[in-house]
Amino acid sequence: MDMVTLCSLKKYFDEGPRQVQAVDGIDLSIEKGKFTAVTGASGSGKTTLFNLIGGLCRPTEGTVTVEGMDLGTLREEELTIFRRRKVGFVFQDCRLVPELTVRENILLPLALDRSRPDTAFFEEVTGLLGLSKTLDDFPHTLSGGGQQCAAIARALITRPAVLLADEPTGRFDARTAQNVAGLLSMTADAFHQTLILITHNPELAQLADRVVRLRNGRIVK
Repeated sequence: MDMVTLCSLKKYFDEGPRQVQAVDGIDLSIEKGKFTAVTGASGSGKTTLFNLIGGLCRPTEGTVTVEGMDLGTLREEELTIFRRRKVGFVFQDCRLVPELTVRENILLPLALDRSRPDTAFFEEVTGLLGLSKTLDDFPHTLSGGGQQCAAIARALITRPAVLLADEPTGRFDARTAQNVAGLLSMTADAFHQTLILITHNPELAQLADRVVRLRNGRIVK
């Protein structure tokens, strides 16, 4: 079963008199429960593709389907709810709320949705990511890798249909980057999670079940 399907997907941006073809006709199916890495040089369209799959922007042409839902058919409010419930995001800068504890940051998506947490699942996720002893601490007391682990836990807590990670190791040294990428891979495997990793690092991409390479907004065969 395919979790994500992209059909004839295009996203163009106007920059003054010039039109930038950030994503230029992509057809791609991503199988449920698989780890897919999307690689390419800067400007190849990786982040735009991330935003399209995550419903953070709308395509110029084509369709994005996630867990059977065509995102183009959703109104803005419906799309916001879909993202909150069905898509887990991990960004390069973690985006933790500094005024909230690690526990509160992880549970934030559920709080926004007025949903009760599954205590056993929360303990399983935080234990796997090594966060059990820091749950009542604030993000600034954690290392960079620890903060990213909290961001991964927050992305997983809603049991999303797809987990999207955009250069999540980009600001770390090589050792920490490998550790974070390894944790992403491990949690995806443990929870049978569909994971899409955007990265320019070919070594990290090799952790994936499948590597998709982009150039000039297109998939390189």
